[in-house]
Amino acid sequence: MEPVATEQGILPDDALRTFAQALRESAAALYDDARLEVAFEAPRRPEFGEFATNAAFSLARVARASPQDVAQRLTSDLAERAPRVAALFASIEPVGGFVNLRLAPQIWQAAIACVVRDGENFARASHRGERVSLEFGSANPTGPLLVVQGRALSIGDTLARTMRLRGYDVFVEWIVNDAGGQLETLGRSLDARYRQLIDPAHPFPEDGYPGAYLVEIARHLRDDGADEDVDAMTPEQRIDFMARFAADAIVAEQRRCADRFGVEYDLWQSERELHERGRIQAGVERLTELGLTYEADGAIFFRATQFGDDKDRVLVRADGRPTYFCTDVAYHYEKLRRADRVIDVLGPDHHGYIGRLAGLAAALGYPGRLEVLIAQQVTLVRGGEHVAMSKRAGHIVTLDEILDEVGLDATRFFFAMLATDSPLTFDLKLAVDESNDNPVYYVQYGHARICSVLRKADASDVEQARYAELRSLDHPAELALARRLCELPHLAQSVVDQLAPHRLARYARDVATDFHQFYTECRILAEEPELRRARLALCLAAQRVLSVVLGLLGVTAPESM
Repeated sequence: MEPVATEQGILPDDALRTFAQALRESAAALYDDARLEVAFEAPRRPEFGEFATNAAFSLARVARASPQDVAQRLTSDLAERAPRVAALFASIEPVGGFVNLRLAPQIWQAAIACVVRDGENFARASHRGERVSLEFGSANPTGPLLVVQGRALSIGDTLARTMRLRGYDVFVEWIVNDAGGQLETLGRSLDARYRQLIDPAHPFPEDGYPGAYLVEIARHLRDDGADEDVDAMTPEQRIDFMARFAADAIVAEQRRCADRFGVEYDLWQSERELHERGRIQAGVERLTELGLTYEADGAIFFRATQFGDDKDRVLVRADGRPTYFCTDVAYHYEKLRRADRVIDVLGPDHHGYIGRLAGLAAALGYPGRLEVLIAQQVTLVRGGEHVAMSKRAGHIVTLDEILDEVGLDATRFFFAMLATDSPLTFDLKLAVDESNDNPVYYVQYGHARICSVLRKADASDVEQARYAELRSLDHPAELALARRLCELPHLAQSVVDQLAPHRLARYARDVATDFHQFYTECRILAEEPELRRARLALCLAAQRVLSVVLGLLGVTAPESM
């Protein structure tokens, strides 16, 4: 198999595909037409190479030899049979049964030329025609957005941006839980705050929402001159009015905060609207049509145990009121019908929903289409001291307060740093520290340093660097940076496939580290024109990659700091 060359030369993926085919041909020749599966991974230690394959292990039994002996025979045969393929690699070494590989410098040089040429389109995949419904951040309309919602916003929006980069049609949505018992509690809470404006001694409900935000909403209601209208209502009408007024005001603030956080939603879906449009009933009817409901003690149950749940779930209570799960049925039924992939990013107290919602999707005829991601809890610290938070007690730290203290860039980066299922400790002091210990500062400084180099260079050199010959890029620090930059397309796709946005934050730090190393070890504005322009081309590629990754994270890429 001949390697496929582009205008820039042979690219890493093409070189690896060519090697895999040549290795399969060697296996067939050596071991009676044996079929060999060849996959590549990064070795655990960089001294072992850039890529490795364990293909020899699968042939060891057929060959009646150790994996190391098989690996040695395969590589020797390949070198003799396909010397042009072997020439694509700086080294091909059988070690411990693995075949470790290092690509030749010209492969990485061609890859950097592609990064520079593609510019804004680097790592962008063609349109796939796959529709994704992505719900994240949804918070009960009973108070302002808090820290844990901020983490869900960062995770969800980063996923949405990355999916769009990789060619998916992403529909971003938020469910407003503006129905049910919590709204009645909210109504009683606002009513108490409203009455306390006249009579401070008026009692507040023990199960009410004590946050100061309701005092402000009560003042707004009073300022709107609602006294006569409210006084004319029956107690039931009054609580319902208060609940709707408070929920509408809180949702408006949640939308403003999400906008401040840089997140745009395609749909804010009201639960109340689902009731009014008959969608709740439609969901129950669909499960009934499928034979998956039954009545017991006057209530309607979903046969959830048929789909792995620990018990059957009540859909409609004996008094005719739908349960919260019934709303889940209706909402997810709508999403599953219009999307090829449905993803919910839920809060840390929703672990029980993972299997339940997966079972619901299967019951509705869409097995495997719905995925649940849990955004784990966030602990705030400042200067080594724990910052206490309790919504029920009224001691809350809002997302707005975090943004006020540390800014949007640090907030979004810190929220995305760790795997979603890992608890996060957010150090507010570190987030504003202008040092390399602060990861977002470190990455942004890397981008600013690249911009500084490009400003100092002659403008004609920078322009010519876009089309420069890159054969002189062979220093270890240059090749290490080149390899890192070329990871972005695969890295971005892995973020989408495995719902792992934290990989982008880690990758951004790795790129910055490799650039700082290159900056330290290589004189970028060298006297020799070809070398100078080649290194400026590498700077252009690094700038582009860092800019893309920071953009996916919702973080700015400053040109100076």
